[in-house]
Amino acid sequence: MRGYLDIGNRRRILAQLEAEAAAPDFWNDQNGAKEVFAKTNAHRAFVRPFDELVRLLDEGALMLELAEAEDEGPQRQQAIAEIFHTCDKADVTVSKLRLQSLLGGKLDACNAYLTVHSGAGGTESCDWADMLFRMYRMYCEDNGFEIEVFDSQPGEEAGLKSVTFLVSGPYAYGYLKGERGVHRLVRISPFDANKRRHTSFSSLDVVAELTEEVEVEIKDEDLRIDTYRSGGSGGQHVNKTDSAVRLTHLPTGLVVAVQSERSQHKNKSKAMGMLKAKIYEYNEDKKRKEMERFYGEKGEIAWGSQIRSYVFQPYTLVKDHRTDESTSNVQAVMDGHIQPFIEAYLKQNATKAVEIS
Repeated sequence: MRGYLDIGNRRRILAQLEAEAAAPDFWNDQNGAKEVFAKTNAHRAFVRPFDELVRLLDEGALMLELAEAEDEGPQRQQAIAEIFHTCDKADVTVSKLRLQSLLGGKLDACNAYLTVHSGAGGTESCDWADMLFRMYRMYCEDNGFEIEVFDSQPGEEAGLKSVTFLVSGPYAYGYLKGERGVHRLVRISPFDANKRRHTSFSSLDVVAELTEEVEVEIKDEDLRIDTYRSGGSGGQHVNKTDSAVRLTHLPTGLVVAVQSERSQHKNKSKAMGMLKAKIYEYNEDKKRKEMERFYGEKGEIAWGSQIRSYVFQPYTLVKDHRTDESTSNVQAVMDGHIQPFIEAYLKQNATKAVEIS
């Protein structure tokens, strides 16, 4: 709760950032302006729920006075109904505050790079990767996050081999970091003429987009740069120039690719930002000797390494194997309603942190 105990300080910082954004020369430095906006949104995300809660409490107190002043009758009953309605809204705001209090990590306020990889299962897994991408896209849309697809590789018959996208918005990484891992699907295959049940796997990587305050050095000799035509490594004639960029960091083997822009220079700039984010995460894990947090926890994209299972047949169940959070409403989950799983993971992590300390 430390981030909430200094709400006065957050208000002062927010006022300073808003004043900075109002300066006439604010947009002279584009990168600096983006940093200011990111910080402004992060602080505003903390301050606004407090303001909303105070407003609701004041509104509830006023309605209570009105109810007490009224004689027994329809008007008093209406005032009491309004009080209960306001209390319900206050409960929702308190729940949001409680959840945000768990987002105190160094990079939690940052945007997030997400990459879905299809795993064991061929066409089935490619289709499953596409379904996961839709699930996260709908979650982002419902929660006010913006997404930008950086790279997408279609499957040979259906679905996606992989897709990389940036999720932008206050605390995007904080909310989505727990989604990293292998996701397992069990269903009757639409690609099987015999209607047999198949098990498919896809993985999700999540890393934070770094701010300018975090420095990551990449030596020229450690970097391999490949260019190709946008629309896939085979070239889909979307662009007649080799504008897509693939960067390989030789010491770590990390690879990123961006083909969202027509300009090779812009694609390279975005790819460098993503590569720095992945290298930072890799090095942080290495320092703490907890490689399972980034790679080990994700592990091989196959049986026995999943963090969550999605069962469509013979029964319906989505279960997170880390927190035991589950639901039988599979369709709602596939439509992006994954907040209960996110909240359960954040609460579990907060409990572990308290036990360790």
